[in-house]
Amino acid sequence: MLGEFITRGLILVLGYAYPAFECFKTMEKNKVEMHELRFWCQYWIIVAVLTVFERVVDMFISWLPMYGEMKLALIIYLWYPKTKGTGYVYETLLRPYVSMRESDIDRSLRELHARAWDLALYYWQNCTSLGQTKFFEIVGFISAQFGKVTKANNETADQHLQRLANQPQQNGRHDYTPSAPPLSPPRSSFSLFPKQRKQPSDHHRRPPMSPPPGNGYQ
Repeated sequence: MLGEFITRGLILVLGYAYPAFECFKTMEKNKVEMHELRFWCQYWIIVAVLTVFERVVDMFISWLPMYGEMKLALIIYLWYPKTKGTGYVYETLLRPYVSMRESDIDRSLRELHARAWDLALYYWQNCTSLGQTKFFEIVGFISAQFGKVTKANNETADQHLQRLANQPQQNGRHDYTPSAPPLSPPRSSFSLFPKQRKQPSDHHRRPPMSPPPGNGYQ
């Protein structure tokens, strides 16, 4: 798994990023050399053809050992300065085949383009109508669920109120909470009619004190 991940990363870097940067430098030169520009155009044509066939071929031969490494080696072979296999592959394999069947390929691509456009419009319209239908279905479902929840809450509240209303009739009397007894007014130390102090009785009175002897009047 790790080897396949590394191989795919190297193909992206060495097969697309580096050639794109080299093509950019060639285009930005003050004096563009025709053979360099032709070389990179041929390279991108070959890469485009390989990318198209890769989507189909990978399903059948991707199980071969070293398949990713072979694709990486082919990509490097196409642009490597010492090999520059782009010119050989283009002039030997691709150009003769395309030149012989150019009109047929052009007509097939035009028909394929028209069918693909019609198919894209058809799916777009179906997806739009289907999306609207599903959207309204979702909104209706949410509204129905919200209505059910609201109705259930209202029924619960009505049942609770009815239970509270029927409870005194079932008991035969009204429930009440006894009130506390009234508080007595506080006693005040001041009174308009003060109470008279009770005089002690006669048998509780002390006898009068007699004067001491020798102090009487003669």
